[in-house]
Amino acid sequence: MTAGTSLCRSGENLSYVYFPTTASVSMLHTTTAGDSVEVIAVGNEGVVGIPVIMGGGSAFGDAVVRTAGHGFRLRSTWLQSEFHNCPEVMRLLLRYTQALITHTAQAAICNKLHSLEQRLCRCFLSSLDGVNGAPINLTHENMSCMLGVRREGVTCTALKLQRAGMIDYTRGRVAVLDRRALESLSCECYRVVKNEYDRFLPGSGSLEGSSLPKTERARETLTTLRPPPLRAASHAVRTLSGAMAA
Repeated sequence: MTAGTSLCRSGENLSYVYFPTTASVSMLHTTTAGDSVEVIAVGNEGVVGIPVIMGGGSAFGDAVVRTAGHGFRLRSTWLQSEFHNCPEVMRLLLRYTQALITHTAQAAICNKLHSLEQRLCRCFLSSLDGVNGAPINLTHENMSCMLGVRREGVTCTALKLQRAGMIDYTRGRVAVLDRRALESLSCECYRVVKNEYDRFLPGSGSLEGSSLPKTERARETLTTLRPPPLRAASHAVRTLSGAMAA
């Protein structure tokens, strides 16, 4: 998945759903004036294409790859079939959807009430979780879109964090050097959202401990885009996204 690639546009019918493994995807909303703001980002804990299982069928925003990496693409009809025919898959996806709703609501609160420094720390931490702790590819323009602020403000705040030894930012690549310090500066929103994902989707940020992707059948399904054998799934979206990494 190449950074900047558009996976779907607002209002389009969704023929595919996407499960990022090492990539992250921005869910964007754009005004009539052409200004875009990231509403939420999806990493290895989630899926791009929730309207497919909720009955809408069409995208409610733009989905653009923010951080380059890998992921899997499945036909929407296959996921719909598993959702309706397998109670376990239905339960897992609905639990993810509930966590996603909490995430979206908390982001709205955060954008209204918290400082730019707190919000940038939150975004770095959540982005780090979504790519299993790997360095994050983010330009100042990306961060500006994530937070809905001017690039100048993002630049000054990122430099402040870098001078404090919390991050290293070079040519659009962010490496977190002091995670504890970032967590102490971040608002409570990061922990609220993380706790919600952990509550509904235990182990969603880890690829370890899942038996499904270790089977040859699961590997074959994902690489050839054949219907997924998810009836044996025992965990939430980790089974459907992060745990699908082959």
